[in-house]
Amino acid sequence: MSLGEGLTPLVPAERIGKVLDVPHLVIKDESRNPTWSHKDRFSTVAVSAALNQGAKVVATASSGNAGASLAAYAAKAGLQCVVATFAGAASAMISQIRAYGASVFPMARKTDRWALLEKAADQLGWFVTSPYHHPVVGSHPIGIEGYKTLAYEIVDQSGDHLPDWCVLPVCYGDALAGLAAGFHELLEMGKISRVPRLVAAEVHGSLSAALESGHDRIEEQNQAFETVAVSIGTTRSTYQALKALRDTRGCAVCVSNDQIKSMQGMLAAKEGIFAELASVAPLVAVRCLREQQVIAQGDRVVAVVTASGLKDLDISVDASRKERPFESVDDAWKWALERTAAAPGVRVRV
Repeated sequence: MSLGEGLTPLVPAERIGKVLDVPHLVIKDESRNPTWSHKDRFSTVAVSAALNQGAKVVATASSGNAGASLAAYAAKAGLQCVVATFAGAASAMISQIRAYGASVFPMARKTDRWALLEKAADQLGWFVTSPYHHPVVGSHPIGIEGYKTLAYEIVDQSGDHLPDWCVLPVCYGDALAGLAAGFHELLEMGKISRVPRLVAAEVHGSLSAALESGHDRIEEQNQAFETVAVSIGTTRSTYQALKALRDTRGCAVCVSNDQIKSMQGMLAAKEGIFAELASVAPLVAVRCLREQQVIAQGDRVVAVVTASGLKDLDISVDASRKERPFESVDDAWKWALERTAAAPGVRVRV
């Protein structure tokens, strides 16, 4: 069941790479997928599996991207879709979910979503693609197979220049685990000579703490602040994510709201890619690791930008900011001359 997902571009990012002191930086732009996020790689496989199993309803617990993607593929397949979400989810993504005809269940408490889906799976036979037990172990394993295609494409598009690092925004680590599995399969097949090191850009630090302690258990972290990166805002990640990092000699980096907001604007202004707030977290992590000299200047780095900035405009954009209209062409022309004259290296003819 396909909507034309995948084969997203691997875009050289020389300008932002210069700022981050990572000359060989490229961006895997997953916003080019049908519902504008990497979740489409998961949904194409998960919905196909649901059809094969005779399911009538697919369901997920989602803050936005996963729900929007599942709803679109369910619509294509002629299946009913239910998305259990929570207060505070980005309104643009909720509108997108509803546009595909899905039923949205907003829950006052996040964890109630799981209780609802568990009951529906047991009693109604819903095909649930997201986690619905605590502690979380990840989404439906069949769907996660779809993320292997990220590894296949990165290797194919990189040619003779296999990246040293691949950096992703991470919540429960579905894409991280799928990417690691894809790279390891390619290694076993002799298609690559080594596996790139993976990095999880996270918010509250559960993976960072587990890597530092050396333990297998992922501990719940204190929520020190309300993150604008809603898509990766969990206080507890999963063992699958931790294993992917360990298996690839990877690491995890915590990112802040100020860093994310600044990076979103920089990426758009310098590379023409307007990404969701959570999706620029990998670039924040790259900057941090380069400053710590974990990433060397000559390393080749792939930052996976997972979703479009149109997804969370109500969070990322200052609603109070309004442009004053020009009263005349003369007023607009005067402003244009002043702005052009201020630009470096520009000569103005009058």
